[in-house]
Amino acid sequence: MRETILVIGSNGQIGTELVEALRQINGNEQVIACDIREPQTYTGPFEQVNVLDQENLRSLFDKYEPTQVYLLAAMLSAVGEQKPKLAWELNMDGLLHVLDLSVEFKVKKVFWPSSIAVFGPHSPQEHTPQYCVMDPNTVYGFSKLAGERWCEYYFNKYGLDVRSIRYPGLVGWKAAPGGGTTDYAVDIFHQAIQHGKYESFLSDSTGLPMMYMPDAIRATIELMEAPAEQIKIRSSYNLAGVSFTPAEIATEIKKHIPNFEMTYNPDFRQAIADSWPSSINDSHAQKDWGWSLEFDLDKMTQDMMENLEEQYKIKA
Repeated sequence: MRETILVIGSNGQIGTELVEALRQINGNEQVIACDIREPQTYTGPFEQVNVLDQENLRSLFDKYEPTQVYLLAAMLSAVGEQKPKLAWELNMDGLLHVLDLSVEFKVKKVFWPSSIAVFGPHSPQEHTPQYCVMDPNTVYGFSKLAGERWCEYYFNKYGLDVRSIRYPGLVGWKAAPGGGTTDYAVDIFHQAIQHGKYESFLSDSTGLPMMYMPDAIRATIELMEAPAEQIKIRSSYNLAGVSFTPAEIATEIKKHIPNFEMTYNPDFRQAIADSWPSSINDSHAQKDWGWSLEFDLDKMTQDMMENLEEQYKIKA
């Protein structure tokens, strides 16, 4: 059967790369990119959409009758703390609108991203398990935790095949980061190549779980392609990635740029990072749908440096 796929929030860090990957698999015309903003370049069908406008969304579902929907539109952790009520509204109402329309239009599969932000100060900090105390203290975190409960609820009550991953911090070179607490791990590469130095907004020893974008995209597609009976968790799967500190990534960058200088000036994002795990246990994802990581810190750094150096060379 031919898939018709809506990717809502297609201009963001994940959406940009996911649309590209899905189009390679399903064909350009079968994957409709959707965002509140026009994209910088068009590589296939695009629709302007506001997830808070249910009638606007309904016309989209009516027009395309999608078999799969990926809902990526959200306000991330650092930006969300500046606009808490708007973050809650966007992250919650957007999800509920899409879940309701997916039931109504009999969508076969829905993907919605959760985050390590669902964990909080009383969650185990090391190798955080799938099931544990979860007391998030950011609006982003508790909107994601509430979203996980809604996803499982819609699966149990309406039989909607919703699937989700708790993404760690994401590192990629194709799109700008979107206002999260782990953005430093992307920005550091741009600053290193352009200026040879970087001031980190997190302390040198703040360890956080991260993942290179090719692994994150592959995980998302592998989860969505897995047979439904293998998906045992209908809230959201832990995904570990690779854990490192700002000091450790600086050391890796120095292998490529020996004179690179790193300074530290922690801001309000430090408190957010301190409430999150420093490493994650993703044994359920490994066992249920065969997940395995490809990029470690060394391999990720090398790939980021090569691609960004090429990108800046073209711009120059």
